[in-house]
Amino acid sequence: MAGKMTSMERVFAVINGDDFDVYPAINPTSVATVEAMKLSGAYFPAAHTDPEKMASLARVGRDVFGFDSVSPYFSILLEAAALGAEVDWGNIYEMPSVIKKPIKNPEEYEIPKNFLDRAEFSGLIKVCSELKKTYKNEVPVIGKVIGPWSLAYHLYGVENLVLDMILEPEKTAEFINRLSEVPFAFAKAQFEAGADMLVWADHVTSDLVSAEIYRKFIMPIHKKAASSLQKYGPIILHTCGNVSDRLMYIAETGFKIFHMDSKNNIGDSVKLVGNNMLITGCINNPVLLAQGDPPDVKRAVEENIHQGIKLISPECAIPFSVPSENLMALTASAHNTCFGYSPH
Repeated sequence: MAGKMTSMERVFAVINGDDFDVYPAINPTSVATVEAMKLSGAYFPAAHTDPEKMASLARVGRDVFGFDSVSPYFSILLEAAALGAEVDWGNIYEMPSVIKKPIKNPEEYEIPKNFLDRAEFSGLIKVCSELKKTYKNEVPVIGKVIGPWSLAYHLYGVENLVLDMILEPEKTAEFINRLSEVPFAFAKAQFEAGADMLVWADHVTSDLVSAEIYRKFIMPIHKKAASSLQKYGPIILHTCGNVSDRLMYIAETGFKIFHMDSKNNIGDSVKLVGNNMLITGCINNPVLLAQGDPPDVKRAVEENIHQGIKLISPECAIPFSVPSENLMALTASAHNTCFGYSPH
């Protein structure tokens, strides 16, 4: 079924609570599969930092897979690398990883001046501008930043950060607040360059931080991000894993959209957040998209819609092995469903 709206119109109609033609399918994180790299000629590791290759790989998500968005940030380590972490940028079968963290004592760490001029930042900013020119106002460009909690453990280490938060919560919270300068500035720069929406990726799941610590120390930063950045465009909070014990807090942050993991109950989550935010994600990656087939994907999309999801998307970064036909089935299944239709 061919929709009458452009992707931009369709996505923003959903966000604004207006009627839309068919359900939009977006990719808030990464669709950088092996097949996508081969189709674009843009391979990891170069596609993480080379603006031309970043743009080429991002376009596959729209031009081949059919998503109603285009997203050029394929990892979670651009900021960490720019701020001193030694990063292995991976290959066509492996995501990047931090191999040496630069911070030994958070109290002594100083954020570099003019950090946005560093190549990892300026490259993505340039790509946002280029993609905006390519798609004009017909397809939303989704930028991305790494929130200060996640950035802190990339620079300092998960174990160190979690232990410090338990033993010295106020001091650790001050460190996280200082780091928040980075995603705030980077987000604003991407919007000014052409991004229409932005993912704020912060992995504040129950295996890393308690719900109470989230509420007390991280939620205020999220509220500030929502209130100060959404004048530029909608912000999507992305968090992997189970968040059922803190979803009520996330719903109060003011973020327009929450990109949710399939580990959470979709129906319960939609009811809990109510009218406070939209939920997207929930399409399972490692089993469904990587190992299933198009009919399986179609059923999952229909079930998402039945549970109240209006923005269809994979739950997180796509595994490298996901076949293109499954991603095309995801977008086609959404686009073949009119607003108001229920498969049950």
